[in-house]
Amino acid sequence: MNLQIQKVLAAKVAKAGLDRVVLNPARYDEIKEAITRADIRALIKSDAIKILPIRRPSKHRARARAAQRKKGRQRGQGTRKGAKYAREPHKRVWINKIRMLRRTLKNLKIQGKLEASTYKDLYAKSKGGFFRDRGHMMFYIESNKLLKQ
Repeated sequence: MNLQIQKVLAAKVAKAGLDRVVLNPARYDEIKEAITRADIRALIKSDAIKILPIRRPSKHRARARAAQRKKGRQRGQGTRKGAKYAREPHKRVWINKIRMLRRTLKNLKIQGKLEASTYKDLYAKSKGGFFRDRGHMMFYIESNKLLKQ
């Protein structure tokens, strides 16, 4: 029994692809008599013709990967596309570093562990890029005995 015309008509009525249209084999005789759009709509309503949901890729794997990334996994060399400073520009690295150094110096000054002149000197050294990181700055301060007792 050739019901291709009815199937095409059902696809047009439902605004779906041919693969999503499924005809009920028990009601082929009824479907064969349907020749108008109204007939097809009635058959769709009465479940003689079913329109399947849209098939799309599952999000399960994407969610699993996102969960792993949140933990810090899957960020190794094989995943990276851009160069080191394309991923985190030089300027952004500098901004983060200098803010952290200045915050540390400010806290030491507020706690009364640094004199004003020492603070000024260390601030200038920080601005000049003298310190690699916070640990380096603290090592410098301790080795030169710049903290007040």
